[in-house]
Amino acid sequence: MAIIAYKYRLYPTKKQIAQLHWTLDRCRELYNAALQERRDAYRMCNVSITYYDQAMQLPDIKELREEYHDIYSQVLQDVLRRVDKAFTAFFKRCKHGKTPGYPRFQGKGRYDSFTYPQAGFSVTHDNRVCLAKIGSIKVKLHRPIQGKVKTCTIKREGDHWYVVFVCEVKITAFLESKETVGIDLGLLHFATLSTGETIENPRYLRHAETKLKKLQQALARKKRGSNRRKKAVQRIAKQHRTIRNQRQDFLHKASRTLVNAYGLIVMEDLQIANLSKRPKPKQDEEGTYLPNGASAKAGLNKSICDAGWGLFQQYCAYKAANAGRTMLLVDPRNTSQRCSSCGKLVKKELRERWHSCECGCSLDRDHNAAINILWLGLNIFWLGRSHQA
Repeated sequence: MAIIAYKYRLYPTKKQIAQLHWTLDRCRELYNAALQERRDAYRMCNVSITYYDQAMQLPDIKELREEYHDIYSQVLQDVLRRVDKAFTAFFKRCKHGKTPGYPRFQGKGRYDSFTYPQAGFSVTHDNRVCLAKIGSIKVKLHRPIQGKVKTCTIKREGDHWYVVFVCEVKITAFLESKETVGIDLGLLHFATLSTGETIENPRYLRHAETKLKKLQQALARKKRGSNRRKKAVQRIAKQHRTIRNQRQDFLHKASRTLVNAYGLIVMEDLQIANLSKRPKPKQDEEGTYLPNGASAKAGLNKSICDAGWGLFQQYCAYKAANAGRTMLLVDPRNTSQRCSSCGKLVKKELRERWHSCECGCSLDRDHNAAINILWLGLNIFWLGRSHQA
């Protein structure tokens, strides 16, 4: 069984939009109050409050705040679970020595969803979603819902509303494939395969930069707090949403094509967060700051984030798991420098895009790297099979 999320666009009426906004605001208030209670209890009494402690208080809260009677009870319980998950993740990061990031209060523009975790929702035959305490909302079911629906989440994105059904779906067996491929991710080409094929980089953010620049300039001219400024913010959010949707559509289609064609997919285990870090400042003996190439690195970082390598690897990983395929991540060290024919290290600078070796091997640098990545993956794969035997 696999867990799959189905996301659909909602088309609420003006009255329903007001009700959805109102529900979000009440959920946000409860989230912040639960967070404040946990902070105060630990700071003043050194006591840790659990989810169950706060859930037991919900009937009393409804006595004091009658408006909470107009929100489905399981939605309120899920808000408290969300607070509990935030603290659980915080303590986990502390335990592993990572930057903790204490759970923060949610402002009006940061709390954008609420969830029906078990019941209180249904889908009708006439393409409508019935939500307890809210009503029936029109939905565009652009593809059928499969499996057993576990949860229903209502999500706000700018001025659009969506419903997300998380379903438990039985995995469909794919035809077995013995084809293997190594993939080198890059910026000149989005991906170069060990077969020599390339997937071109669409660069959606770069192509939309001119329009985004004009929208940002228009926003800067608007008076703070005015309705015109709010509309300008919505236009910018809409443009970013379009870019995100284009990128995700491209990555979904590219990953689906690869998973359908190959039984073993090998990629580099890239540390994308480290690759896109800004350079450290440089200072001389007198403390004067020196040029450190931050401007050029900022452009490179933007291109890395625009490509969406991490999301592409995630899509390939879960699609491969659902299809019964194998995906491996290998150490990227020297994959571009090592000759795929003889194994000798041939040092090249980043601007050198062609690999030439004394053994006579001559091919594109990224193609050479993709072949090396495939060999590394095959060694790991067959080593694992031999241990299992």
